[in-house]
Amino acid sequence: MSPTDAPLTGRPLRFVFAALMLGMFLAALDQTIVSTALPTIVGDLGGLNHLSWVVTAYLLASTVSTPLYGKLGDMYGRKHIFEAAIVIFLVGSVLAGLSQTMTELIAFRALQGIGAGGLIVGAQAIIGDIVPPRERGRYMGLIGSVFAVASVAGPLLGGFFVDNLSWRWVFYVNLPVGALALLIVVTRLHLPSRRTSHRIDYLGALLLSGGVAALILLTSWGGNEFAWRSKPIYAMAIAGVLLLIAFVWRETRAAEPIMPLRLFESRVFDVAGAMGFTIGMAMFGAIVFIPLYLQLVYGYSATKSGLAMIPLMAGLLVASITSGRAISRIGRYKAFPIAGTALLIVGMFLLSRLGVGTAPWLASAYMIVVGIGIGLVMQVLVLVVQNDAQPRDMGVATATATFFRSVGGSFGVALFGAIFASRLADQLKLLPASSGKVLAGLHLNPEQAKHLPPEVHTQFLNAFSHALNGVFIWGLAIAVIPFALSWFLKEVPLRTTVHRSTEPAVGAD
Repeated sequence: MSPTDAPLTGRPLRFVFAALMLGMFLAALDQTIVSTALPTIVGDLGGLNHLSWVVTAYLLASTVSTPLYGKLGDMYGRKHIFEAAIVIFLVGSVLAGLSQTMTELIAFRALQGIGAGGLIVGAQAIIGDIVPPRERGRYMGLIGSVFAVASVAGPLLGGFFVDNLSWRWVFYVNLPVGALALLIVVTRLHLPSRRTSHRIDYLGALLLSGGVAALILLTSWGGNEFAWRSKPIYAMAIAGVLLLIAFVWRETRAAEPIMPLRLFESRVFDVAGAMGFTIGMAMFGAIVFIPLYLQLVYGYSATKSGLAMIPLMAGLLVASITSGRAISRIGRYKAFPIAGTALLIVGMFLLSRLGVGTAPWLASAYMIVVGIGIGLVMQVLVLVVQNDAQPRDMGVATATATFFRSVGGSFGVALFGAIFASRLADQLKLLPASSGKVLAGLHLNPEQAKHLPPEVHTQFLNAFSHALNGVFIWGLAIAVIPFALSWFLKEVPLRTTVHRSTEPAVGAD
């Protein structure tokens, strides 16, 4: 079978797209399913200082693995790489569910993330292979809806399992869904299988992973584990910068670089990548704390806090699908990132106003604004990059764009987690000594908080709210950056063909 410019249509396309959406659903689900379970997990395993790392480890691992998956998919064909990613993800899910310590959980969440990186970039790159950019808007809108649905289902399922079974089922639930995804991919996804000579840039992947990990550790540990001007922080900063410089040097000499530097010759790619990075920071870094607010301040159960997140996800869902269809109809996209980032700024400001006395309906209205803002911009950036990329770079361009968004999310979670922990510690120090003794053993566990003496409970919630406000203020400041960048995003006419590579294919997946 030889690839052509003729797009896949009808029933074959629907089967393929269903398989891709199911794989994406798995990866997206585990970005959010732990959010409502985190307070309970910390109460069970301890390790409050490492709370954000249950999310960060997953995001970091998926981030550093995406460029490698993109390259492997370009070399070997995407189907088998996609299948391997599902298997890795499921193994990580089983081990995460069996964890007995916070360290084990973080390590196995990282293994999950390695699989998730392949699911996210594989699905988007396959869509780039089979659907022309002019029609791809509606499909990217549906992909965005997968994230929205998973974001709703994640907190809901997480809350349900915590309230009725165990937080461990947050991870076990992936097994039947993953098995179904694997079955559909094996039996229904048929793509041309390319056999080309190749050299995988493992050294480049190692340097990139090490550099990113060092800088994320710096943002996570600074001011918490170590003072900002301490030797370990300086060491992390120096190591991160040197490893990334070495990575760039390596990519100029590698026969087949994992992240070809020619991608950065495109202004479209540069702007979209920078926007994805900063939006990822603001989105993941701030939103992960909303369930904590709902459970502690409103006293919601894990399940109810998941339900309370629906307005945010509904805004994302509607905006993503609507903008995708509009882009396919009019063939233009620039207005959507501008509007989306502007709304994200407004939404972050509104979230920074959340306090102990904020009415639940008002908090829901704030979340809708944030959801619409994210929905208008997130998937559009992938479409923009794919439309601009050369056929030979489709996989690696998609992976790199996803990489920037994910690494931004990883930095955001780590940075905002450090800001929150530091601000909360400072606020608690201001409380009377008697209250401090009562709060000494509290691990942000909602059940523990409910049983605090009334006066201490009020003091604790005020301290918590004040610390959380700072997180959203930082989210607002960072959201200003992609808004400014969106005005420099060049409008490139959307192609009406898939422009597949004309290289001969051998066999079929």
